Amino acid sequence: MTEDVVVLGSGYAGTGTVLSLEDELDGEADVTWISDVPHHLVLHESHRCIRDPSLEGKITFDCDDIAGPGTRFVEGRVEEVDVDDRTIRLADDSTVDYDYLVVGFGSQTAFFGIDGLEEHSLTLKTLDDALEIHEEVKQAAREASRNDPAQVVVGGAGLSGIQSAGEIAEFRDRHRAPIDIHLVEGLDNVFPNNDPVVQAKLGNLLEEAGVNIMTGEFIGEVDEDTVYVGDDTELDYDVLVWTGGITGQNAAETTGVDQDERSHRLHAATDFRTEDDRVFALGDAALVDQGETPAPPTAQAAWQAAEVAGENVARAIRGQPMKKWQHEDKGTLVSVGDDAVAHNVIGVRNVTETFGGPAAEQLKKIVAVRWINDVAGPVAAAKAYPDM
Repeated sequence: MTEDVVVLGSGYAGTGTVLSLEDELDGEADVTWISDVPHHLVLHESHRCIRDPSLEGKITFDCDDIAGPGTRFVEGRVEEVDVDDRTIRLADDSTVDYDYLVVGFGSQTAFFGIDGLEEHSLTLKTLDDALEIHEEVKQAAREASRNDPAQVVVGGAGLSGIQSAGEIAEFRDRHRAPIDIHLVEGLDNVFPNNDPVVQAKLGNLLEEAGVNIMTGEFIGEVDEDTVYVGDDTELDYDVLVWTGGITGQNAAETTGVDQDERSHRLHAATDFRTEDDRVFALGDAALVDQGETPAPPTAQAAWQAAEVAGENVARAIRGQPMKKWQHEDKGTLVSVGDDAVAHNVIGVRNVTETFGGPAAEQLKKIVAVRWINDVAGPVAAAKAYPDM
């Protein structure tokens, strides 16, 4: 009897696993791919749409076009996973049965219980989020003046926060818009817990872009007009973007397999199996064992993991031994508008070197279009290249 494999999510983990499965399987299983959106979004380039929403067509690709003839795509939001009955319930109350399940439906934004933050902030997890930030910034700028500029606050100076602030600055400069941009980070540096040289370079680029960097104090409360930072600082705002952390999807809590108590990200071994041998997990939805710390919740890690996860599902179907996955950090690339910083990029100069300028900008473009080529082919990659 043909096995039924279900893959949840159309991000890097889910999409990459579908592509890997299609390469590995030869009619040995029926694959169903489920996502709450009908497209794959190149999330690490979604910030580009904050500046220019017309770029959405270059970073989104229909799942029906990506899926091969042996894969059925279903658009729907997962509400519950029943591992005892091996059934997935969707928001419309329809169900999908599985023999093997791959949980790759990513994460959602964490608000850490900060009063008013969820109600009053915009996030950057989807294409619609990026387009909404664009519209809100544009509207705020229209209602502002040189004497009374729009106030845009970005909370969290990790990858998404830095890149969002950079794109808002590019929008401001392109349209000569009256906008002040504030980047708030509770820890002591932008790009926390990373190399000090990278932090310094990114800080310099942000300052050159006219972004006011505020570090060392956390956002404690938000109301409809004001962000309260630390004990003494109040920032009035017109637009608030929050990029300060991730937590598991609500449906992850229903799976009934071992998971982190707070985030509900699923614990997975180095072969991506959870405590249920029929359930695999990877990407932001999972805490994949890598020894002392789990695999990082990055596009790079999910991209790497998906190739092995798809192969391991095929091996499970065949009764073969699983492959263990070890994340290989291939370096860091962060953009600030049209500038970029590269660090420890394997195969480029000395792998311990940090550099910016045109070389870093081109390298970031190449990485983006490489993934687009894998997902949608060389024509789509060539069309996207100039805008990445």
